[in-house]
Amino acid sequence: MLNLMVAVMESLLKIMFRKYRCIFIVSCAVSLFVSCSSGQINNESPKIDPPTKPNTFKNPIMISGADPWVYKNGNEYLVTFTTGDNITLIRTEKMSELKNGTKKIIWTPPSSGFNSKEIWAPELHKINGKWYVYYAASDGDNKNHKMWVLENTSQDPFQGMWIDKGELKLPDDKWAIDGTHIEINNEYYFAWSGWAGDTNVSQNLYIAKLETPFKVSTERVCLLKPIEPWETNNTNPLVLEAPQFLIKDNKIFLFYSAGGCWTDGYSIGMISMDASKNPLDVNSWSRTKNNPLFTSNTTGNSFGPGHNSFFKSLNGKEDWILYHANPQPEQGCGENRSMRMQQFTWDNNGFPVFGIPEHLNKEINIPAGE
Repeated sequence: MLNLMVAVMESLLKIMFRKYRCIFIVSCAVSLFVSCSSGQINNESPKIDPPTKPNTFKNPIMISGADPWVYKNGNEYLVTFTTGDNITLIRTEKMSELKNGTKKIIWTPPSSGFNSKEIWAPELHKINGKWYVYYAASDGDNKNHKMWVLENTSQDPFQGMWIDKGELKLPDDKWAIDGTHIEINNEYYFAWSGWAGDTNVSQNLYIAKLETPFKVSTERVCLLKPIEPWETNNTNPLVLEAPQFLIKDNKIFLFYSAGGCWTDGYSIGMISMDASKNPLDVNSWSRTKNNPLFTSNTTGNSFGPGHNSFFKSLNGKEDWILYHANPQPEQGCGENRSMRMQQFTWDNNGFPVFGIPEHLNKEINIPAGE
């Protein structure tokens, strides 16, 4: 009798299991259909297949790499970018294979203080035989962002000691980020993105002359304010940032990013001046009529391209732009920004022609000399 009751119970349990398993499967299928029909944006990065043609590569060269900066040092490249919590260098002989380069954390911020948090947009420069890194940092409160300097006297930036030289005391002592260094006619200058006052209303582009790599010798000059529609882009605050110099023949170019990195309208523009003029005279500079020069490619997984730098190919014959962009729309200023590069050319008037950001799955010829 007992065996019979056990057998009946086992049969009932099997029937119930089959019944509710079917209900669960149907429920999951319905849920999947509903979620797929919800119209939500797929923010996953697209799958990038490896190149199939020899001597080619595909963007991105790094999956996450905002605010990229590259320095060509002989037959190698030194690259850095925003990690947020340290300064990392990457060494490579081939920019197309940057992800396989040698990485080293050269500086870790103190646990507290005004340069302990929000480490943004470091740049590596070699000045008078010494290495310097300019970076923006705060105490964790964005309103306290200032520019800071590291120095290394070793011939190899991967060796020696990186000494914190402290804050780069900029004129007026206002909020500042994205600093960059340039030598023009044997004089040193520093450009950055900053506030006019003490509140976050508008980021303008400023420039001042340097007496030493860590000492400014003049007042700041406001070179540019966001006034064009693509620059203002209905954002609040207004933003001009990421100044980058490029010198060719008798022209000085200053590129910048505008439109708010939190929007897909973030783009690159340019002003320029004759090399014989005074960089500290705002009247020496003029906006290009073709701004913006580099904008989103909505069919090529390139949204909000910006914060660029430049490098020459190993044979010195090609010009390349290094920049970041998001692979999907509405991804903003976060870690989805990937590092990309592509060659650019020059028009008959000596001005750069960037074209559009290349599609992530396009096979691109590697830089000449690699």
